[in-house]
Amino acid sequence: MQLGDGATAVADPAIHQKYIEERTKRLRPEGLGQFLKLADSTQFKYLEDDPWVDHAALNAKTPVLRDGDDLKFLVLGAGYGGLLFAVHLIEAGFNAADIHIVDVAGGFGGTWYWNRYPGLMCDTESYIYMPLLEETGYMPRFKYAYGPELREHANSIAEKWDLTDKALFRTQSRSTHWDGTAKRWIVQLVENRGPTEPEKEIKITAQYVLVASGVLDAPHIPRLSGFEQFKGHHFHTSRWNYDITGGTDTDWTLDKLKDKRVGILGTGATAVQAVPHLAKWAKHLYVFQRTPSSVDVRNQRPTDPDEWANKISATKGWARARTENFNSWITNEPNGEDLVNDGWCRARSFAALFGGRGIVAPEQIPEHIAMLHAWDLERAENIRARTTEVVKDRETADKLKHWYPAWCKRPTFHDDYLPAFNQSNVTLVDTDGKGVEGLTADAVAANGTSYPIDVLVLSTGFALSVDGGSGSPAQRSGMKVFGRDGLDMDDKWVREGTGTLHGVASHGFPNFFFYGAGLAHVGLGANFTYTLDLLASHVATTLAEAERRIGGYTSRATVEPTKAGEDEWVGEIVKRASWFAAVSGCTPGWLNNEGATPADAEEKTKAARNVVWGEGVVSFTEVLRAWQDEGELRGLQIDSNM
Repeated sequence: MQLGDGATAVADPAIHQKYIEERTKRLRPEGLGQFLKLADSTQFKYLEDDPWVDHAALNAKTPVLRDGDDLKFLVLGAGYGGLLFAVHLIEAGFNAADIHIVDVAGGFGGTWYWNRYPGLMCDTESYIYMPLLEETGYMPRFKYAYGPELREHANSIAEKWDLTDKALFRTQSRSTHWDGTAKRWIVQLVENRGPTEPEKEIKITAQYVLVASGVLDAPHIPRLSGFEQFKGHHFHTSRWNYDITGGTDTDWTLDKLKDKRVGILGTGATAVQAVPHLAKWAKHLYVFQRTPSSVDVRNQRPTDPDEWANKISATKGWARARTENFNSWITNEPNGEDLVNDGWCRARSFAALFGGRGIVAPEQIPEHIAMLHAWDLERAENIRARTTEVVKDRETADKLKHWYPAWCKRPTFHDDYLPAFNQSNVTLVDTDGKGVEGLTADAVAANGTSYPIDVLVLSTGFALSVDGGSGSPAQRSGMKVFGRDGLDMDDKWVREGTGTLHGVASHGFPNFFFYGAGLAHVGLGANFTYTLDLLASHVATTLAEAERRIGGYTSRATVEPTKAGEDEWVGEIVKRASWFAAVSGCTPGWLNNEGATPADAEEKTKAARNVVWGEGVVSFTEVLRAWQDEGELRGLQIDSNM
């Protein structure tokens, strides 16, 4: 089926009706209000603490930054995104000594620093997910790397590019103000020096600020009645407590659970990875489910050194070629042999989330949605059939089947999740879309039944827009940003909606760069690291060229999108926004703000501005490279005396 043939009927009306029914029963009038704001919660204040940090060791180090320091580059974030900003700046010719990194965590790694739950692994192939493999010469140990290796890789990158002593950890940027006279950002930092020392305030200035705050480290916590009564242990998967479960972040022997009844709340991508380990060790495991995940085959395996040396990494430029080959398959533009050849590459319907070639006109939306459903039907039916085949109890198998299209909830791939439900010590508690009713002193209430537990694991995901709010890069980073003439970035986002050039900079905020606005305005695929790498290179190359044009390495250069340049880019985003029309009909989740519908024309306009590049990551890459090849830095104002 192609757009233009007039087809608007879905491929299977009965299944489509089932999708509608399942979505409807999950809609909740409170929307995002069903989740707590961590800033207002005392019970979950511990989620702001760092369980992995060594305060004594960090306090003993020579301070990386002192009050009054003036920097050229300040990178906010020490995960893969922050490291890629730094590495590409160095590769573009800037000095490593002029780059400093700040992160609230106690070390490098970003989401791989915070998340250390048992079973943690990347869900895209590690050969394309782990950045800078070709440059470091590193061979991942598994096709899909586990958490400890991903965290180690971040440290290795920092060491190779001489960034280890350039990072100030345990430090939050509270605010940044643009000083138009000095051509500097005035940045207010607060360093947490642990429970035995007071916080330390540090005020610095920086010519450039680059924000690399992640999207998978701010915990989502549901509002549950009775939480204050619960006497057992509880923790969020992103702050796993091995003191309670046994084991460590590198040894998943959860031996303290042998005599414990454990409940895990949530069945998303994290739970799919953690449940098999809990099932292995717990006396009994209750899995509380609101909406099942689609769980396809993973085919995890160790990396074959011969295949790695002689096939995968044998030629120069292999990493980029393999990644861009993957991108071509997930956007339905296959370019040669399918090199990665996994579940991501075999489902055309993922393009509903990542975009695809062509612009969908408003009158084509019904036809477009029908086409996407047709693409998805075989994939969905195969996964439901696999569930029946793997899970022995028919009733349990039926409850584990997903009834929504591929683009509504992040697809999962795992070899051990479904078999875990064949164990006698594992009980699925399906709430038929309602969620659990609450907690008592020693149990979880669901479906009118009380399930006694000793330990509750919250596998309830992450807040992509932290505690609601504007969704601006400032708000997502937990700070206030005031640009030229005191322009508040949050106010701009609330008033106008998302406004960027290429998803990396915004008019009114000179020398301030970021990775999309959340996930908006950039090309996105299943492999988010590719987008980070592409954008980091784009920003670094642009800054190097900008400084070259005004006389070389200068401390007064300013680079900022023009209003016209930003408006043009926003127009291109909006023009392609209809590609994502199918997402609005999804089951509630983070992709559609828990099923919220824009209330009026103004909200609809803002929603259309707040999407990714609608023609997919391959097209987005072409657009950025063509812009660089033009050599005009079109849409930017560059000045040494702005």
